[in-house]
Amino acid sequence: MNRLTKALVVTLSLVIFSYASLGYVLGKSDDQKSYRSLGVYSEVLQRVQEEYVEEPSIPKVTAGALHGLLESLDAMSSYLSPQEYTEYKKQISAKPAGDVGMAISKRSGYIMIVSTLPDSPAEKAGLHTGDFLESVGGFSSREMSVRQAMNLLVGAPGTAVKVAVVRRVEARTDELTLTRAQVPPVHVAVTRLTPDTAYMRVVTLDKGKADEIRSKLAELDKDGVKKLVFDLRGCAMGDTPEGVAVARLLLNSGTIATLKGQTVTKQEFTADAGKQVWKNQLVVLTSNATSGAAEIVAAAVGGNHRGDVVGERTFGTASEQKLIEFDDGSAIYLTDAFYYTPAGKAIPEEGVVPTTEVNSQAEDAAGFSRVENPPLTPSPNDDSILSKALEILNGGHKVAERAPAVHRGPKIALIG
Repeated sequence: MNRLTKALVVTLSLVIFSYASLGYVLGKSDDQKSYRSLGVYSEVLQRVQEEYVEEPSIPKVTAGALHGLLESLDAMSSYLSPQEYTEYKKQISAKPAGDVGMAISKRSGYIMIVSTLPDSPAEKAGLHTGDFLESVGGFSSREMSVRQAMNLLVGAPGTAVKVAVVRRVEARTDELTLTRAQVPPVHVAVTRLTPDTAYMRVVTLDKGKADEIRSKLAELDKDGVKKLVFDLRGCAMGDTPEGVAVARLLLNSGTIATLKGQTVTKQEFTADAGKQVWKNQLVVLTSNATSGAAEIVAAAVGGNHRGDVVGERTFGTASEQKLIEFDDGSAIYLTDAFYYTPAGKAIPEEGVVPTTEVNSQAEDAAGFSRVENPPLTPSPNDDSILSKALEILNGGHKVAERAPAVHRGPKIALIG
């Protein structure tokens, strides 16, 4: 950067600072913290330009600051530079048919695997819930948004993408090559455990899943099943409206969830007795890998005393985002509304706390993943959460008598 450019940048920063200070003095805003923060930013930028060990790249510094700003809000908010946004739009318009089949989010500054789909490239490669992606496609995930990572993971079937994986349990880094494929839809799986007890495994809540679940529930009721384990562990993909629709299949009254934000008109979603299909005993299973639409279902069941929610506190992402484009070609995805539980608690801030908490005791990655994101076929003898649910269904606990669950320790430090 030459002296003239440097002087212009410094001058601009001072002008911004002066404008902010003047606005404060004249009382144009009652938000003192905003002006103070702007003043600090201006001073930091000036010090970086004048005193950093070498001439900094102002565009890179600015992009880094904006990435950090958005990611400090929540995992789903993100900044896309002009180049990043251009690549993002190209990928979206291409509608790639290949994927690796995993839900991701961002925790501790890096991309983290929340869950993997059955028979997907990610599962076949041995990736587990809680593993971190240190890099994707040769790029560090440290400054990568969730949407950028998703963009890099999809592509034409048969093509490959390299990832560096930091294992959650073993604390080692593996270099893997994932071959993208057309991941088939995962249907709802139902297993009869006893003549009157059934287990339903729901892996995703994408569009159309509520209709599939409705059909399965009707069949179980017709066949004389009276007790149901509704497993939402590892269910981290899907549409929030689908979560509301599924909750209505299970409840006959009460508030399912409330959606609200600063600029979003408050919406309250309520149960409809005419849409309820399952009226018998019910226990919902959750884990740290339960996210998004599935959290709405779990919160509705537990919050309305419809049934017990057994397992672990959920991941916490049930929210809505909007895309905002800027004149320089950049854009941001900004979370503008949270879903709230029937008790009025923001799901992205606290997750959904089970009414009966059972934490995973697995010590190896595979065992941990089986509990967080279990297979389609249940194994009650090797699954402490499922075992507890069956105990409750068989009279070991009544919903009306439950005590508030106590959360022990943080949720998994880890993909909306």
